[in-house]
Amino acid sequence: MRINKYLSGCGLDSRRKCEKLVTDGRVRVNGKTVTDLATDIKESDSVEVDGKYVTLSERKVYIMLNKPKGCVCTASDDKGRKTVLDFVKIKERIFPVGRLDYDTEGLLLLTNDGELANIITHPKNMVKKVYQVRVEGEVTDAELKKLRSGVEHNGIKYAPARVAVLEKDDKHTKLEITVTEGKNHEIKNMIESLGKQVVFLKRTEIAGIRLGGLSRGEWRFLNSRESEHLKSLK
Repeated sequence: MRINKYLSGCGLDSRRKCEKLVTDGRVRVNGKTVTDLATDIKESDSVEVDGKYVTLSERKVYIMLNKPKGCVCTASDDKGRKTVLDFVKIKERIFPVGRLDYDTEGLLLLTNDGELANIITHPKNMVKKVYQVRVEGEVTDAELKKLRSGVEHNGIKYAPARVAVLEKDDKHTKLEITVTEGKNHEIKNMIESLGKQVVFLKRTEIAGIRLGGLSRGEWRFLNSRESEHLKSLK
């Protein structure tokens, strides 16, 4: 088994993220540091990451968390901030599928299924992600048209999005925005390209899996229908 697939199967992260663990020199196989991504791992091999032994996860788990603001989507944080794994305590080693910003809340999937995580997060697969966005001021019809046609911000182009107006008043406009690329700070940058600011951002859906019934900071295992739906993406 290729080393990135093995590490992902240990519940460390997606295959792409695990490749960086290897190239950064953080992985040892049978006591020797390995940086070659073509390395194959055999059943008899011992594998360490950052000095800790890792093994393949026998049970695949799929979890939904209603991520609150004020926590980061990593296993640990060098600034001492709360992480999403502070909310989900299980024996299996899991990792977040993709990221939500520190001040963004809503649906976050966590798993030890690296293959599935890679499918959901890779831009080429165009997996839909839905957000509720409260924007400062009025969003005009012309600005909505721009978002639906694709915008550019700081030299980065963003693909056309599906946009619906949920409500508006004198101070704010609430939108539902559906995107498929998954670029960093995607929604915020799209809105800033209009000269406006996001004042609230919440993800409500990933790949047809919808957030519902969980208070901020609460989590649950996906039910059989939800997990089978995600597995069908493989």
